[in-house]
Amino acid sequence: MDDDATLEMSAAYDFLFKFIIIGEAGTGKSCLLHHFINNQFKEQSAHTIGVEFSSRLVKLGNKSVKLQLWDTAGQERFRSVTRSYYRGAAGAILVYDITKRSTFEPLQRWLSDARALASSDLVVVLVGNKLDREEEREVGYLEASRWAGENGVLFLETSSLTGENVEAPFALAARSILLNIESGRLDPEKAGSGISYGDRALRRVGSGSRFSFADMDTVRSRRGNGVVKLKEVVNDKLGGCC
Repeated sequence: MDDDATLEMSAAYDFLFKFIIIGEAGTGKSCLLHHFINNQFKEQSAHTIGVEFSSRLVKLGNKSVKLQLWDTAGQERFRSVTRSYYRGAAGAILVYDITKRSTFEPLQRWLSDARALASSDLVVVLVGNKLDREEEREVGYLEASRWAGENGVLFLETSSLTGENVEAPFALAARSILLNIESGRLDPEKAGSGISYGDRALRRVGSGSRFSFADMDTVRSRRGNGVVKLKEVVNDKLGGCC
């Protein structure tokens, strides 16, 4: 049995991370998450009402991590409800539509809300979605990359239609959190961190052992063909698609 099948069948994991998916309505947040969970595009997608919950196990190096994923509505009328789910989030996937500048302009408000309400060590990945519609682009890659750098967040472009880079934002955020744990900056036992130990890790932690994430340049998903090379994701400009 290969590692992915073993991970999928086992309920044991090393860590649990709480993630929120945020951004304006119509940016493709739910489609991005659906493709990440199910490895296929969501043909029929209505606006999220309130909050929807999903989870998935991923493997990063020799660690298995359960991602607790909260997909929040982008419409203003649900804001008071959705913001309550930001509390204790360890990671945030902040999504805009590269073909609609109107979804890029409010990013500062979304980021400010997340940082005010989530974990003080929140890891944020900015995602420009709908990369397959390059000919309709209204927000340039360099402009978004500059905004991300100025605001201290990671940045990627994706296509929830074709699946290009849909694994990468979640893997990149999870990897950053794991490295923060390894460095001692994050304590999974701290209240409100959005992180907790899984059953498999508790015994090792009790013995005082250190975790090693040197292996995590390649992140393998639960699907056999779902491999994200993080160095390539970070270093290369992403061209292409939805």
